[in-house]
Amino acid sequence: MSSGLNLAQLEAVNHLGGPSLVLAGAGSGKTRVITHKIGRLIQAGLAPERIAAITFTNKAAAEMRERTKQLVGRPAQKVLICTFHALGVRLLRADGAALGLKPQFSILDSDDITSLLKDCGASTDLAQVRQWQWCISGWKSAGLNAQQALAAAQNPEQQHCATLMAHYEERLSAYQSVDFDDLISLPLKLLRLHPEVCEKWQKQMGHVLVDEYQDTNASQYELLKLLVGERARLTAVGDDDQSIYGWRGATLDNLKRLPQDFSALKVIKLEQNYRSTGAILRAANHVIGPNPKLYPKTLWSELGEGEPVRVSAADHEEHEAERCVARIQGLYAQSAAPQWRDFAILYRANHLARVFEQALRRAQIPYSVSGGQGFFDRAEIRDLCAWLRLLANPDDDPAFLRAATTPKSGIGHSTLQQLGNFASQYKLSLFEALFSHSLAAALPARALAALHEFGRSVNELQYRARHTLGFEAARALLGEWLHDIGYEKHLHDSADSAKAASVRWAHVLDFCDWVAKRCGGPLEDGSAAALPSERKNLLDVVQTIALLSTLSEREQDQNVVTLSTLHAAKGLEWPHVLLVGVNEGLLPFKLEAAPDQDADAQQVLALRLQEERRLMYVGITRAQRTLAVSWLKRRKVGRASVPGQPSRFIAEMALDQVSTRADPREQLRALRAEFAQRASEQAALKVAAHNEVVQAIARAIKVP
Repeated sequence: MSSGLNLAQLEAVNHLGGPSLVLAGAGSGKTRVITHKIGRLIQAGLAPERIAAITFTNKAAAEMRERTKQLVGRPAQKVLICTFHALGVRLLRADGAALGLKPQFSILDSDDITSLLKDCGASTDLAQVRQWQWCISGWKSAGLNAQQALAAAQNPEQQHCATLMAHYEERLSAYQSVDFDDLISLPLKLLRLHPEVCEKWQKQMGHVLVDEYQDTNASQYELLKLLVGERARLTAVGDDDQSIYGWRGATLDNLKRLPQDFSALKVIKLEQNYRSTGAILRAANHVIGPNPKLYPKTLWSELGEGEPVRVSAADHEEHEAERCVARIQGLYAQSAAPQWRDFAILYRANHLARVFEQALRRAQIPYSVSGGQGFFDRAEIRDLCAWLRLLANPDDDPAFLRAATTPKSGIGHSTLQQLGNFASQYKLSLFEALFSHSLAAALPARALAALHEFGRSVNELQYRARHTLGFEAARALLGEWLHDIGYEKHLHDSADSAKAASVRWAHVLDFCDWVAKRCGGPLEDGSAAALPSERKNLLDVVQTIALLSTLSEREQDQNVVTLSTLHAAKGLEWPHVLLVGVNEGLLPFKLEAAPDQDADAQQVLALRLQEERRLMYVGITRAQRTLAVSWLKRRKVGRASVPGQPSRFIAEMALDQVSTRADPREQLRALRAEFAQRASEQAALKVAAHNEVVQAIARAIKVP
């Protein structure tokens, strides 16, 4: 089971008797270590259901689950492999009653939270509401409740936000709902306040493995400590050089605290890289070198020196994009088995993607953009999905809350709070409670009438959807529904401008067409609908709405060039990486120091620079075979064009040679000519080899 592991990996896999910290450098095989350690634990006699492997994304959990299944077979099905938030849901579903939560509590998404905070703070200023949301999330990540946040508030704005947080928490409780931060903070509260529950879960968790440990926040660390208890059967796998999420609460202090809290901690370093060439790793090691080290390490590889890292200066953004496209075309033409998925263009911020999208479209190169907002993440699409989810499952309380308040239909937060209390008392979903005969005693007549009207509209829409077949009928019904609920007017009332409302309405129409086409049947032009070929009723299609969330993940498997932010690229790799916009002010991002800054402000600035350096390091180590880095001589800031300076990180790469690049068209012609010449030479060699074989055969059978 441990074949193919190097000595450091074997040491990590076989350390079963106590806590360990596995410092897994980029590309050093950390997922392999985690899956093999799960197998080793099972081999040593630990029941699979007593093993938990925790990571940060659903995609990472799915990959780990699949690789564990390949390694250990059927027992892998019993291993708990999930995200921190999914673990929190599991704890709360099982024992949340101790905190007053019903098992069917709702989980609100970001837009649901925004709506709640707008009501709590009586504000329509979206920027202000987002600021409240970030502030409250930061307090929850640090393990503070509203009362503690108020005590810690340092200015009137924070005091106001802490007061708002108290109202927000009351609403969540009344709605029997939680937000994503609660999925960590509430399980932590549960284990702290209820020792019997804590003991139950400690017995359940025979060994806990944590991936991307450097990305944990204070609350997640405290939750882990309570789960593993004094026996400390814990394997933390992470890399302090890849800690790039400080802005969302992740803290390197958790790495510092491990040896303090677990005196028997064994530290194991994985320094052999299986991803990148020597030239790429040398640049990465040089870049990360100036950062202070918790646990010094140096990546190395047996993959050979490889091509030198190339650095070039572009005149402006369009020039840089043209150059990138030319490089991709050249490398693609050179490849024996060309694949567009082998290429990635990485940048610091989402807004930098546009010019590369344009250049790729002009060159007719397929691409996808990750790290930005997906179509199904837009607020207007999530609104419609909430309605459709409610048609498919009337017990979906988060969908009920969103649909009942978007657009506004005379149902206020006070009504929903009373409905939530009633539903909780009688253990009903919100939709079931709406039609209860006893509800009239709990609500004013006007509020009850508004709820009943909403319930009737949902039931009627569900009935019509069940009896609506084919594209044309489905599109007509969706159009009538949007008109009846006044959704276009809602967009204009809530948008910052008429143009923004029009763009959002266009998204809505695209979505309705997308749904209607899946009902099948002929389109207006006589052609068949895209999917499926047979006709389905609208309700059947609506019941697959949950699959929408996986669309973006499926897109990543397509044969396309990837455009991605550096943050979104973490954990991924490509044969060829183009790291663009590597300018001061972009990477590192705006680190100007004021001359009169005090020591605390300078310290904050230094910590930000260290995280930006780690971000550059992550970008470099995504590359397997080639890495090209480019910076702009002039770059756009707003509507102005200003002189650009190469990032300090380029000098820190300490490259022996900084390549200067020819005109991209000349470069492409040269690469194509070289490729043609190589192909011609290979063909000539094949002919010569064939002739030699023929002559050898002739000699063997004595043919003159």
